[in-house]
Amino acid sequence: MTARNPGALSDIRVIELGQLIAGPFCGQLLGDMGADVIKVEPPGAGDPMREWGRGDEKLWWEVVARNKRSITANLRVPEGQELIRRLAATADILIENFRPGTLEGWNLDPETLRAINPRLIVVRVSGYGQTGPYAGRAGFGGIGEAMGGWRYIVGDPDRPPSRMGVSIGDTLAATYGCMGALAALHARERTGLGQIVDSALYEAVLQVMESLIPEYHVSGYIRERSGSALPGISPSNVYPCRDGDYLIGANQDAVFRRLCAAMGRPELADDPRYADHVARGRHQAELDALIADWTWKRTVAEVESLMIANGVPAGAIYRAPEMLSDPHFAAREAILDIDTSRWGPIKMQAPFPKLSETPSSVRSPAPTEVGQHNEEVYAGLLGYSAEELEALRAANAI
Repeated sequence: MTARNPGALSDIRVIELGQLIAGPFCGQLLGDMGADVIKVEPPGAGDPMREWGRGDEKLWWEVVARNKRSITANLRVPEGQELIRRLAATADILIENFRPGTLEGWNLDPETLRAINPRLIVVRVSGYGQTGPYAGRAGFGGIGEAMGGWRYIVGDPDRPPSRMGVSIGDTLAATYGCMGALAALHARERTGLGQIVDSALYEAVLQVMESLIPEYHVSGYIRERSGSALPGISPSNVYPCRDGDYLIGANQDAVFRRLCAAMGRPELADDPRYADHVARGRHQAELDALIADWTWKRTVAEVESLMIANGVPAGAIYRAPEMLSDPHFAAREAILDIDTSRWGPIKMQAPFPKLSETPSSVRSPAPTEVGQHNEEVYAGLLGYSAEELEALRAANAI
């Protein structure tokens, strides 16, 4: 476990109502930065993320629920809704990622909550946003990736659109939701009022699509799938070595000249076909083949040694084993050992980004039990008596 730094948001309380990926990842980011995140789970099974992950054991929950307290509340009954209204009165931020209209149906709409607490910031993450003709549609991360343009350009040109091996649409929308919450906190310092942060999955993806829209609008150019290469950016590709693959990015003129020297082919830098960025882009396929022929005769370690010695940006393709054994990861503390009650010490990615004066940290592992902090929150924070808590359990409210 890292040192328990209070973090930049140590005076901020967050109520997390969302489930699955987008809402909980937004809560993870805020919790890593020091916020007191109270995770609201439905009574019984809790958040489905408890059962998500790959491999023999489901470990995603240990990452996405760190630095959180778990309580239960049945949002479909009046008693459970009243609990959330009382919690919202004590909170700075509330996160939800239900389909638009769901909170309104539960009498927990932002207008109601902000009437109770005008300083409350409500982060709403959804597939299509809170407005527009598609707002009411069900939306998951993959749908946002498709609509936002990501899926069409990912993969090999002779194959159907592919996907990343992680839920990038959800995490992008969550990250923009977190960014919006931080901006709203800053604005609240001037106005004294909270506001609504509307983060749509498809728009979060759209934000990282570079110049895709103006390229089409101005010149009619539509980006297509290009596999591991970037069209017109050369050399910048994954090249085969005798014992694996290696990524080299040497498309800038001076860097390309250094790559040619490392390959023992300095004359290539003056060849009219490769002499500048535009020329290399026109002859990308033949240049990639030329470099691949050179790397294929060497191991990854041999190529990497030459790239480092000549100042060429390059790197091996890492999996988890390579990350865990890399000295740079260790020196930067990019991976931490976290003590968990269920699994013992486990490794996971550290909070990011790094702040010099108020560093983020993992102060507590993910809660093991659904509703593990019910008494701590409902009795300690809201002042419910033991008899009142028993009545809430009898009403299936917690």
